Amino acid sequence: MSKVIADISMSLDGYVTATGVDQEHGLGVGGEAIHAWVLEEPRSPADETVLANSFEQTGAVVMGRRLYDIVDGPNGWNDDVGYGHDQNQSAAPPCYVVTHEPPAHVRLVSRFRFVTGGVAAAVDRARASAGGKDVVVMGGANVIDQTLAAGLVDELRIHLSPVLLGGGTRLFDLAGAVPLVQREVTESPRATHVTYEVVRAAGA
Repeated sequence: MSKVIADISMSLDGYVTATGVDQEHGLGVGGEAIHAWVLEEPRSPADETVLANSFEQTGAVVMGRRLYDIVDGPNGWNDDVGYGHDQNQSAAPPCYVVTHEPPAHVRLVSRFRFVTGGVAAAVDRARASAGGKDVVVMGGANVIDQTLAAGLVDELRIHLSPVLLGGGTRLFDLAGAVPLVQREVTESPRATHVTYEVVRAAGA
């Protein structure tokens, strides 16, 4: 069965976007620094390997509506940029969007499916289409917190960027207590990539 992996980049002080998120600033004003390990060229070999391996192992993606509105907006994803940033978008996995109501217009129709039944329903649909590969919950913070709180996540992958933002969208505000076991650490000049196993209660 597919593993469910919450995967997100975060500043050292716990923010996944800077302040001022809008259609022009999808990561907030100055928030690109959180994703420097992906966005700045040339990438280090360690960062390139982390990005490529994650893309290859992903069979389906879950995201929230606010993130969808950014990536399907006029300054969002395109034919060359999408999940995995500049990986081969012809091989990109489908994205399941958690929303109360599907949008009236979808720019990148082939990439998105909309789920109105909550995060558990979105994870179930993503798992059914992942072909045994990983289901990645890529954000935003609220959807990752919901999946952690609901006990749906097998692994948590944090790409910790060496930057202090001082404000923005904080991760883990809703998750509560979640026991973790550190499984892997990969260092690069622009990030520390940490993989944690989520410890579930007996019988969960």
